[in-house]
Amino acid sequence: MTNLNEYLPFLIPLLILQLLLALIALIKVVKQPSFRYGNRLLWGIVVLFISIFGPIIYFMIGKEEKNE
Repeated sequence: MTNLNEYLPFLIPLLILQLLLALIALIKVVKQPSFRYGNRLLWGIVVLFISIFGPIIYFMIGKEEKNE
């Protein structure tokens, strides 16, 4: 059995990245007035429960483009 300390240098940056992406995406979801697909509750669940891919999916397809 391997020691967890061997993996910590790889896991800590990934964990920090995941938490930062989720926090930024969740703030954007709360402030976003409208969405391309779905609603605020759906995107909040996607961002929080689909690990690192949830925020990426939100930024790619969920956020509505501004036409100004």
